[in-house]
Amino acid sequence: MIRARVVRDYRAQYANPIRFVEGEVVTLGARDAEWPAFAWTTTADGNAGWAPADWLKPLGDGRAEALRDYSARELDVETGDEVVLHSELGGWWWCTTSDGQYGWVPDGHLQPNGQSERTIA
Repeated sequence: MIRARVVRDYRAQYANPIRFVEGEVVTLGARDAEWPAFAWTTTADGNAGWAPADWLKPLGDGRAEALRDYSARELDVETGDEVVLHSELGGWWWCTTSDGQYGWVPDGHLQPNGQSERTIA
């Protein structure tokens, strides 16, 4: 289990984050310029957001099939908070807070325990 300290506050950007399940068909849009591992994705219910492009199999008609379950839920964290890191994807970590909440936090806001302070732009 890898733990990290939050070194810069982060606030979730979407009130209603996109989510889908394996096998679901979604509409696939452009890749994100800042976070190229993610593509703009719209679910059948019209909810849209960024999703991992590698977790979507293009079907050739602007649609894609989800290869696994996904939630774009982000966490609100504050400097000094401790989180558990589960997996990294395109510059983001799927984390758990001390009160049991799960979600994504950008890598640049975290310092894994045991690593020296890094410069944050």
